[in-house]
Amino acid sequence: MIKKKILIVDDHADMRRLLAISAGNEYEVMEAEDGESAFEATRRLRPDAVLLDIMMPGAMDGLQVLDAIRADPALKHIRVAMVTARGQASDLNIGKAHGADAYFVKPFSPLKLLSWLRSNLN
Repeated sequence: MIKKKILIVDDHADMRRLLAISAGNEYEVMEAEDGESAFEATRRLRPDAVLLDIMMPGAMDGLQVLDAIRADPALKHIRVAMVTARGQASDLNIGKAHGADAYFVKPFSPLKLLSWLRSNLN
């Protein structure tokens, strides 16, 4: 059976590791540490889902990456979950307005995230 691919995008290696451990047994996990490399990896690798932090260094933050994914006809079908410390209701609304499929606030439940992946990818 071919594993679904997940791209984990976070500038903190420990958060990428936590997410990779949570999903690694069931999914093929790839990582990126900033917005530019995340979008490039999305275009090149065509993951089934992207777990995307909002606040990252560099020219593109997570919302800009999400906008770029949603604007590209070849990528717009990819499931995108925001995984971020920004937990105000307005942040959630902004994420949804940009086209996020899900929004997880750090600290989050890895089991809930895994459940979301299972229900959206399998």
